[in-house]
Amino acid sequence: MDTNDLLIELGTEELPPKSLKHLSDAFTQGIVAQLETARLSFDQVRSFASPRRLAVCIEGVQTAQADEVVEKRGPAVQAAFDAEGNPTKAAQGWARGVGIDVADAQRLKTDKGEWLMYEATVKGKSLTELVQGMIETAVKQLPIPKTMRWGSGSHQFIRPLHRLTVLLGQQVVPAELFGIQSSNKVTGHRFHHSTDVTVPHAKQYADVLRDAHVIADFAERKAMIQQSVIELAEQESGIPVWDEDLVDEVTSLVEYPVAMVAGFDASFLAVPKEALIYTMKDDQRYFPLVDTQNNLLPRFIFISNIQSSDPVQVTSGNEKVIRPRLADAQFFFETDKKTPLADRIGKLDSVLFQKELGSIGDKARRIAANAKAIAGALHADANAAERAGLLAKADLVSNMVMEFPEVQGVMGMHYARHDGESEVVAEAIEAHYRPRFAGDELPVSHEGCAVALADKLDTLVGIFAIGQTPKGDRDPFGLRRAAIGMLRILVEKQLNLDLNMLVKTAIESYGTLVTKPSEVQDQVVDFLLGRFRAWYQDQQIPVDVIQAVLARRPTVALDFDRRVKAVTEFRSHPQAEALAAANKRVSNILSKAESVNSSIDEGLLSETAEKALYGALQGIREQVSHAAESGDYAAALTALATLREPVDTFFDEVMVNADDDAVRANRLALLNQLRNQFLNIADISLLQS
Repeated sequence: MDTNDLLIELGTEELPPKSLKHLSDAFTQGIVAQLETARLSFDQVRSFASPRRLAVCIEGVQTAQADEVVEKRGPAVQAAFDAEGNPTKAAQGWARGVGIDVADAQRLKTDKGEWLMYEATVKGKSLTELVQGMIETAVKQLPIPKTMRWGSGSHQFIRPLHRLTVLLGQQVVPAELFGIQSSNKVTGHRFHHSTDVTVPHAKQYADVLRDAHVIADFAERKAMIQQSVIELAEQESGIPVWDEDLVDEVTSLVEYPVAMVAGFDASFLAVPKEALIYTMKDDQRYFPLVDTQNNLLPRFIFISNIQSSDPVQVTSGNEKVIRPRLADAQFFFETDKKTPLADRIGKLDSVLFQKELGSIGDKARRIAANAKAIAGALHADANAAERAGLLAKADLVSNMVMEFPEVQGVMGMHYARHDGESEVVAEAIEAHYRPRFAGDELPVSHEGCAVALADKLDTLVGIFAIGQTPKGDRDPFGLRRAAIGMLRILVEKQLNLDLNMLVKTAIESYGTLVTKPSEVQDQVVDFLLGRFRAWYQDQQIPVDVIQAVLARRPTVALDFDRRVKAVTEFRSHPQAEALAAANKRVSNILSKAESVNSSIDEGLLSETAEKALYGALQGIREQVSHAAESGDYAAALTALATLREPVDTFFDEVMVNADDDAVRANRLALLNQLRNQFLNIADISLLQS
């Protein structure tokens, strides 16, 4: 089997930096999928991506498909010939379809009879014949939300295509895409090597581009950026403010990264660092520097796409660019400080939250009321929580946040401190957006938790009340994220609050706007409980464990979590499988009974096995009850695991559906008590083996 290296590169104009890595992965996966579909083996796959190219190099790819033996069975011999031995229409039609005469057909004999059969060897296609279709399919499947046209043609792609490079070893493979013919040419760096360069062999692709000042490997380029930023930061006695998305975006903007240091006037440090950091990172794609105490330094690192012969000019240019942006932030901050947060609340009444639910001002007042109630339940400072809730959205109408929306909450905290609000209130204002994303930090104080919960609850209840629930992938109000955030706060901060109480409080704050309060309450609580499934699956918790707990619908999130952890531990117990099966059997038996007694008549217990089960149940009842009431579900399940032997013996030796009605009813009551002991924790009959 012959093998060679296959290179495919799409040379384009500058690709969207935030999409580059995703596009590269999709293109590579598309080509690999096509090779697998064509049954062409290969050794190693290397993906390349830079601002002006998507490429993949497949090493050791099979250069041609293996020949394939094709068998096509025809009609049974009995149906293929008439009484005189002449071919029937069925036989003639089949023979025409496979391209032979009936007389040339082979025979296939089996235990069930004899059939006409055609066997032929289909020659495999060469890789060079298949490449065109592979490229077209892979390009067609790229995740491109919006295409563009260029020139006078009708071709559409994410950016204009200028080069198509397709090599199998040294050979240029004929192919065409968007009117561009394949070649062995690639484009070098736009400034350092503006002429095209020839790739002699597919395996030399990365080296040829490196000589042309292009680091084509995305991961290599990213590592170069990270290492150079760290080294320069150390020289400045600073620590870079890392952001994985920022590193990826900068990597997608340059082909030949060169890290450089620049600075700004230290007077700007009077502005809250979050605003300055946002300006440097999000507006300019710079890496800010902080000291060991996390104080912002008046220095930053930027990545240039050229190796300048006059680096001072490059540095000076970047300093000139950032100065007006920082000056804007400084102006906004100084201007905003002249108006206290409390005086901005009135302006929130003119900012729409949702047309059926009122303004942001209405929302702020609801948050304040809900936060006060939640803080009271947590024995926290209810007045501080109420004040923080009222002020939480006030910075939305500040100059700084209107210019830099990402610093909302953070600026509210700084303005609250400036206004003389307590530190508890200031920190709770910033914390009420937390967690903003998966893995984000949670509020520290109970007051901050109260405001964060109140904000998320208000959105959940309001949107459910007007019927705008998430459907499919659509979740414009971020309800799923809000729900997960609530659950994280309740569980990870160990807050023993009932979801029903929380949701009911939020509903009451809406007054008559919620026309069906009990229905909305059930919907929101069910939605929150449903989010547990996604959250725990991310933690690799088996689905059957989550379903076993969900079946009991515990509405205290912290309690739900304890049950899940206990059942997860129990699931690995040697007795778990048998007890789960027994519970399933008991459930089936009880579901068929017209009625079940709540009490057991000891006098009707006649069989040794049923007496033993009853005794075992009585022996652990108090232990299980005490453990469950204290939330130690693991201990409760461990105690219940001792029932395996008496349960197995009961089903082996006792006939539940006895002829005597009283005995049968008594045995059903015994099984009901057994089942209820487990149902106090979870429905373990749902556990899979």
